[in-house]
Amino acid sequence: MAKCDSCGNDYDKSFQLTISGKTYTFDSFECAIRTAAPLCEHCGVRIIGHGLEQDGRMFCCAHCAGGEGATELRDRSG
Repeated sequence: MAKCDSCGNDYDKSFQLTISGKTYTFDSFECAIRTAAPLCEHCGVRIIGHGLEQDGRMFCCAHCAGGEGATELRDRSG
């Protein structure tokens, strides 16, 4: 069993996720998202999809990007 880096649960079905050379152990996707997903700079929601980025700033959608002055970004669809 391995201890979750987010909640501390010791779980026999834990998994590891490596981001930028650092390896984390989690017992659920919920804990992985809470730890690893970036926050939208405008509304604070965890970005679990593609999101948008401009000048190192992350946004969950074009609406939030526009709210922070990043007006050249557009959501990708299709």
